[in-house]
Amino acid sequence: MSQQAPNQPGTLPTPDSLVDIPRLITAFYSLHPDPEVPAQRVAFGTSGHRGSAFAVSFNDDHIAAIAQAIADYRRANIISGPLFLAQDTHALSEPAFATALEVLAANGIEVFVDDQLAYTPTPALSHAILTYNAKLNGGKTPSQAELASGASDGSMQWFASGARDGSMQWWADGIVITPSHNPPDEGGFKYNPPNGGPADTVVTQWIEDRANELISQKLDGVKRIAYTRALAAETTHRHDYISAYVNDLANVIDFAPLAGTTLKLAVDPLGGAGVFYWPRIAEKYKLGLEILNPFVDATFRFMTLDWDGKIRMDCSSPFAMASMIANKDRFDVAWACDTDHDRHGIVTRSAGLLNPNHYLAVAIQYLFTHRPDWKQNVGIGKTLVSSSMIDRVAKGLGRPMLEVPVGFKWFVDGLIDGSLGFVGEESAGASFLRCDGSVWTTDKDGLIMGLLAAEMTAVTGKDPGLLYNDLTAKYGSPIYQRIDAAATPEQKAKLGKLSAAQVTAKTLAGEAITTILTEAPGNHAAIGGLKVTTKNGWFAARPSGTEDVYKIYAESFNGQEHLSQIQAEAKALVTAAIA
Repeated sequence: MSQQAPNQPGTLPTPDSLVDIPRLITAFYSLHPDPEVPAQRVAFGTSGHRGSAFAVSFNDDHIAAIAQAIADYRRANIISGPLFLAQDTHALSEPAFATALEVLAANGIEVFVDDQLAYTPTPALSHAILTYNAKLNGGKTPSQAELASGASDGSMQWFASGARDGSMQWWADGIVITPSHNPPDEGGFKYNPPNGGPADTVVTQWIEDRANELISQKLDGVKRIAYTRALAAETTHRHDYISAYVNDLANVIDFAPLAGTTLKLAVDPLGGAGVFYWPRIAEKYKLGLEILNPFVDATFRFMTLDWDGKIRMDCSSPFAMASMIANKDRFDVAWACDTDHDRHGIVTRSAGLLNPNHYLAVAIQYLFTHRPDWKQNVGIGKTLVSSSMIDRVAKGLGRPMLEVPVGFKWFVDGLIDGSLGFVGEESAGASFLRCDGSVWTTDKDGLIMGLLAAEMTAVTGKDPGLLYNDLTAKYGSPIYQRIDAAATPEQKAKLGKLSAAQVTAKTLAGEAITTILTEAPGNHAAIGGLKVTTKNGWFAARPSGTEDVYKIYAESFNGQEHLSQIQAEAKALVTAAIA
């Protein structure tokens, strides 16, 4: 009997394939970026700056420059409150944390770090920022528009207005050091402004430009003190992130139905930032919650390999989640979160690993029928590449829907003002309001999405997979898939600038085209690509920000054959448009 080749998708990695952590840390400190090489410059995408020390794209110089740029941005925009600093469990997060604190302390910034210098999930950071600002400022939180206008003209005069005593409002903001679910040799650095959510592109462009300027000047202008001095500085404070977050969870999750439940529940932190949160949650709310893999290992050797043979802590990937899927019958419902715990993956006996789009639809249906204190005009937010099942559920609920480009930043204002009750992305990121209809977090929260799966199973007697079957019986059963197609940089640039007039086709897969979008209908922001819809299907095409490909998202309510036809015609249509 032939033996399977090692390091196949869905299998555990061999020891020789694991990242060499000592060599990675050495590279972080010893390699220095060349500002003339584009791949070695600071580049903020939708989730901050990411890279690898081996590729000279995430090194000590980058972090020192970005931290100083953020200090300069705060000074220019009169952000005078504390900065909450968080890190996940990637190997590069710890040295990046030290470098950032050295720079922030040297700049005299009040910094709140975890009281155990441990790990902090992205949603816990967002929660800390919002909670601090709400207590200090009578509940007022700045919107994206206010932040963007301040960044563009170098001042934020609105910070000084509206204070109860007429004095400067000392807003807090934050930094989370994480590359999300990316491989173990990568690092990430993300800035969350005073609204607690992902920074707008106006803000990140300011920080990116200033950081690259500092790197080109060989860090002349970067203030820095030794790590021991930074930790002991009067401006560095210890903060109990875990208690603040865990003790507040009862205001966003209904734990009453779970009290004394006989449901078998499990969570796998995937070695991520929530590893110390789940035991506290289970203890406080008396959950019969089994915690799988309750340890941290920077090589992530316990992860099964993703589709391309790489380790990724991607809780929406059936390959990365192979171990949980294999054990689906052990639990009534189980879930996992990625490394910074802003994404979720739900595993049930009935369906195995739920497609993220399926769970978003189920969560919407459940929340809007089990949160009586939410206002009747509260709506739903989705990215335009998410499933149209969400549109049908929203219509069935009689709720307004906001469809926006890819990027969680587009949901921040709706969460702050309470006009959006639930917001989600097709990539398994979502958040929702507190039970009273006020904001919980303005960044994605994988913890509450996992706990919500337990809540709805206890309340309805059906796991999320069965609840999705109920939705398909009512609204139809869509098939959704994303594929990649090769494209040159020039073609990618053309795709990003397409106009609807450039698409001459009248039909798609045998159905009349009803809409051609290059702007999101919810906010008229450019989508950086194209979306074409018919009665029973649609596709969207966007250029990749990291590879020479474009992504085609497609969905059909008429079966696999119809989906394949949509994909083939979509590829031909886009190829003709960008030729």
